[in-house]
Amino acid sequence: MEIWKFCVLFFCAFLGGTTIFLVKSDKSKLLKLILSFSGAYLFAITVLHLIPDAFSGPDKSEIGIFILVGFLLQVFLEQFSEGVEHGHIHKHQDGHIFPFGIMISLCLHAFLEGMPLAKEQHNELIFGISLHHIPAAFALGSILMQNHFKKGSIIVYLAVFAIMAPLGFYVSLGLSNGSIGGVEAYFNKIMGVVIGIFLHISTTILFESSADHKINLRKMMAVLLGIGVALIGFFAGHH
Repeated sequence: MEIWKFCVLFFCAFLGGTTIFLVKSDKSKLLKLILSFSGAYLFAITVLHLIPDAFSGPDKSEIGIFILVGFLLQVFLEQFSEGVEHGHIHKHQDGHIFPFGIMISLCLHAFLEGMPLAKEQHNELIFGISLHHIPAAFALGSILMQNHFKKGSIIVYLAVFAIMAPLGFYVSLGLSNGSIGGVEAYFNKIMGVVIGIFLHISTTILFESSADHKINLRKMMAVLLGIGVALIGFFAGHH
């Protein structure tokens, strides 16, 4: 049924975060390549699938407003998350202090990102979101480790973050079939908010992955690969 989707979403984020215990050297270059790929993939999926679907409903004249709301919501969330969803790792010198702002905003972000997955034709989104959450979880684990959290506590917090996207997926399934609150009519508006978040996240990743707006060959290949994979899924779904 949908179990494999839940598993992919959860374990990519969870295992991506727990690799913080295995990495001894700086892997920032690899993370940047993963980010470039996932940013390009998310942007392409948003343009090819989510936007056309959202504007195909009867309330299409209002969708643009909700896209703007989603975009601004992500701007607001990043004031607390410090860009962790982009794979940013910031060193905190305050000792054992739990980063509530980072954790709460990151969980809300992941929850909302899981919501477009309710529509069956968006199976390709599973892998884009899952890949995007690997560096985010790694950054979260790194921040918790730098704040001297015990290994067990870090694993628990990573599990909480990892379950958010599957939870958003589950809730959106209920919304899309009307079994939760009978609010099926609002589903496209919710998708509008998610589109705004995706547009902000993906474009920020792509802009930040380059210095002086110049992208080296490896990052360009990662970006083109991300867009190429999205296009393959798009054309395959139209045959």
